[in-house]
Amino acid sequence: MEYLTLLLVILASYVLGSIPTGYWIGKIAKGVDVREMGSGSTGATNVLRCVGKKEALIVLVVDIAKGYLPVAIALHLQATQPQLMPANLFPNLAGVLAAVSSIFGHSRSIFLQFTGGKSAATGLGTLFALHPLGALGTLLVWLAVLFSSKIVSLASISAAVACPTIMFILNAPPAILAYAGIAFLYVTLRHRSNIKRLLDGTETKYTDKPKELSESSN
Repeated sequence: MEYLTLLLVILASYVLGSIPTGYWIGKIAKGVDVREMGSGSTGATNVLRCVGKKEALIVLVVDIAKGYLPVAIALHLQATQPQLMPANLFPNLAGVLAAVSSIFGHSRSIFLQFTGGKSAATGLGTLFALHPLGALGTLLVWLAVLFSSKIVSLASISAAVACPTIMFILNAPPAILAYAGIAFLYVTLRHRSNIKRLLDGTETKYTDKPKELSESSN
């Protein structure tokens, strides 16, 4: 029964991560499908370009919360109900399992035929639940690259690359360090098309409008 509870928490993390915030906000605010505009992503950056600043902020906050809440709950359960997974043997592992499930749900949403965003914001939310100081360091890298380049994908990839090193320097527990490596690989893989555009010099900045909107405004 205890492991059934843990399994339910992991499944709930996936479902919560699957909530297509950007898609729903685009439909509600402007009746558009953000998957058919800009980069095709349901993340906050594409919502910013295709819908608006206020809507993008809502998506960003909700997507971070989608990562934070299930991990925080899983960590609480492991701390208060050690029969689920002994904390002395596997510290933070329940939270890490919930984190992996959450970021996978965000990018492979059951509500969008297993499509979705790049998992950067949701991944950041999981980090804040697992290791707040490490998450803050990762966020600072993201902000520094974003403000210097104005390219969100470059900032996200840079933060993903820096995260394992930051966690190692901060002596994060093994499970969290392993998760930082997994998240780095996953987020980077989710940005494959962005990496190609970065190498080609054609990647857009967050201030750019998608072609569909630019053409319709002419």
